[in-house]
Amino acid sequence: MLVAACWFALGMAMARSWHEPVVLLVAVSLLFVLAMAALRWSLRVAVVPVAGLWIAAGFCCWQLRPVPAAQTELKQYADGLSREVRGRVVRVRELPPRTKAADQDNDPAWWIEREPEAAEAVSLDVQVEAVEEVTPDVSRMVPVEGGVRVTVLASDAALPALHCGDIVDAPMRLKVPERYRDPGAWQYADFLLAQGIGVHASVRTAKLRVIESGAPSLQCRLYAAQSWASGKMLGFVRSRPNRRLPQAMRLTEEDAGMLNAMLFGDRTRLNHVLRLGFERTGSFHLFVVSGMHVALLAGMVLWIARRLRVREWLATPLTLLLTAAYALLTGFGAPVQRALFMTAVFLTARLLARERSVLNALGAAALAELVLSPASLFEASFQMTFLAIVAIGGIAVPLGERGFLEYARAAENIRDLWRDRALRPAVAQFRVMLRLWGEMLNRLLGNWSYGLPAMLLGLLLWVAELALIGVVAEMVMALPMAMYFHRATLFALPANIVTVPVVGVLAPLAIVTFCAALVSPPLAAAPAAVTAMLLHGIEWVIGHVSHLHTADVRVPAPVWWVALFAVAAWAFCCWAVRRSSAWAWVAVMTLPLVTVLVLWPEPALVSHGKLEVTAIDVGQGDSLLVVSPQGETMLVDAGGPVGGVNEAASAMSVFDVGEEVVSPYLWSRRIRRLDVLVLSHAHSDHMGGMAAVMRSFRPRELWVSIDPDSEAYRALLAEAAELGVSVRHHHAGDAMDWSGTHVSVLAPDGDYRNASAPRNNDSLVMRVDYGAGSVLLEGDAEAPSEQAMVAEHRVDPVTLLKVGHHGSRSSTTPDFLAAAAPKDAVVSVGRGNTFGHPRFEVIERIADRATRLYRTDQFGVTTFLIGRDGSIREVVGAAD
Repeated sequence: MLVAACWFALGMAMARSWHEPVVLLVAVSLLFVLAMAALRWSLRVAVVPVAGLWIAAGFCCWQLRPVPAAQTELKQYADGLSREVRGRVVRVRELPPRTKAADQDNDPAWWIEREPEAAEAVSLDVQVEAVEEVTPDVSRMVPVEGGVRVTVLASDAALPALHCGDIVDAPMRLKVPERYRDPGAWQYADFLLAQGIGVHASVRTAKLRVIESGAPSLQCRLYAAQSWASGKMLGFVRSRPNRRLPQAMRLTEEDAGMLNAMLFGDRTRLNHVLRLGFERTGSFHLFVVSGMHVALLAGMVLWIARRLRVREWLATPLTLLLTAAYALLTGFGAPVQRALFMTAVFLTARLLARERSVLNALGAAALAELVLSPASLFEASFQMTFLAIVAIGGIAVPLGERGFLEYARAAENIRDLWRDRALRPAVAQFRVMLRLWGEMLNRLLGNWSYGLPAMLLGLLLWVAELALIGVVAEMVMALPMAMYFHRATLFALPANIVTVPVVGVLAPLAIVTFCAALVSPPLAAAPAAVTAMLLHGIEWVIGHVSHLHTADVRVPAPVWWVALFAVAAWAFCCWAVRRSSAWAWVAVMTLPLVTVLVLWPEPALVSHGKLEVTAIDVGQGDSLLVVSPQGETMLVDAGGPVGGVNEAASAMSVFDVGEEVVSPYLWSRRIRRLDVLVLSHAHSDHMGGMAAVMRSFRPRELWVSIDPDSEAYRALLAEAAELGVSVRHHHAGDAMDWSGTHVSVLAPDGDYRNASAPRNNDSLVMRVDYGAGSVLLEGDAEAPSEQAMVAEHRVDPVTLLKVGHHGSRSSTTPDFLAAAAPKDAVVSVGRGNTFGHPRFEVIERIADRATRLYRTDQFGVTTFLIGRDGSIREVVGAAD
């Protein structure tokens, strides 16, 4: 089944880039005839055509997969006008208080038009039925299909009682989620579209009307069950029996957020700071509902059934029934579906006394998952689940069976002499020695100590087994961790060795706490106290390990051929550990070599001999990558939210433009470390992503201008000090040679001060010269700063101009533009921003000078290559 699943997946991968159904139909027919003939006369020959049939089946499955509707018609109404929208509620989620919204955590579009603060908020997914169409003469409701995610803000009235199936109506300004056109950037728009959501909006409670009630869908019932379970856990945390417990034994609301994520897959209240600590140590999988949690529940139910002496034929379906009920309670996501299916296959095989092949069960589960959800083949969760089981069941356990695991099994039940006859002589002798040592201790300490040597050696061998599984799993998981998360978690093994056994106890205890809380909060106090102590212990360990600088090394994804070679090498290891001891040793040597190859640093993709300036698409913000002719790198600004984010929202937010947009672009260029990080000024749309970039790329220097009164700016300087980044302040008149170029600072003046909040005129304005070529990086400098630079004759003609303040009419004044006289100009703006950037008069002013203007909202990431002779070449739409 595993081989069949691999061939099936290969066919799906081929179909992703090859679309010839007619050719496929002919090929399938020929393969079927060949397979029938081969099965009749030669089974060895049959392997080839049967493999071809599986590939063809995978090809067909991909071609027939359901594709989410683009919702083009609905998106046409996202034009900034307020329109009546009517639709059916398909999901209701309560959002944490004092934060913006779930959309705002993930979608940078909310930064462009911020909504008022709200004490309470609810997120609704609404299946649209009709939208108001407005014309100069009349407005009417027209039928439109699609989905909208609505944030209902309770700032002016109490939240209404909203349920799945309700028909609601409200005036909304529909917005299309922002799409970043940069390599590697995570697209929230695609994430929403996969859920049937094409646009989003916000509305006040007073304007939302519930027209009628209706029957909820099955999926909505699952979401409601998930929300109900999360609410019950949160309710217990707020109950008096829990609050009366000592602090170390008391569950907090942050603890409830972690437990809800672990047990029910609800990450709404998962604290971003805690999440980051688990990500840095490679332990975040502990707090994602996955196969481990399903297996733990199934194991607990089976253990209880055995203690109650329930017959096997009854215990198996009971376990599957309760496990399935739990899977539905988590929202029945793809990882849980895979885990449930594999658990069902394993338990059924166990009941029928068939051979318990982990890889065979994995193949069956993978095949079923790919048939039901073909797109999951290219999702990180599916690939990581698949590889983890291959690493454990396909390599680690068979490798251990050739070594110490049979001794670990032999250390059990040493009083049963009849077991010795089925063992190898060396292993039987090991059991005899354990009995001899036990008899010696028995004479010294008493009868209770007879089994002590066996118990201690068994425990030692169990730890060795756990270490072996951890080492092999971490070596295999190095590839997906580098590809999808750009992490080499050096402390993942010791962190997981400590935390995984604890979570093995914590998860069942948390389930017991939840079930007890449903009956009576006082009844849940005892298991909750133990759960809290275990959870706080894990947090303490992970918190201390994650703060080590070497705990989290960020790396680019390996090149494609390295990934293919790694997969082939692991397939070889699965075969070798089952072949013989000699081949097993070859596998032992292969695994670390593959890991080194995956993490081996590749040369950065730079244009040597050219001055490169790349405007990264960060929406309504600024971020520019400057690469010197000698290959050194400088990042100027790192994008971020317009207007900043309050501390509560920052703690809960899961979206960071520096982590999700800027860093992936730098990794796509195979950049591992920045030489210089430049902050033009301390506004959030330039500084918001800088802390994440600094942590990921550890720049040698941070260049700033002045020190305004900003808590976020001081936090950035503190982060730089903690990471050992040298901070340099620059003012007009400063000049330096940098990696084959000459950098001149044009603003602000040396006597310029700003003791209040950051301003645009704080901007550090720099000119970078390379022979006859040059670039002027203006930040958000406005007319006063530009006039001072022109008056002091600091502005000379340049090859490329980074337009100031996103094309605002307060910048790029006629005199400044005339002095700069650029050949090309680039402006960084967000699509559909409410500021109207770039302003028409600025565009017209630039066009009148015959300067070519490039906009990130239209072209996406744009690269300019400037030669020593002053020539310039543009590369637009690199993400496409």
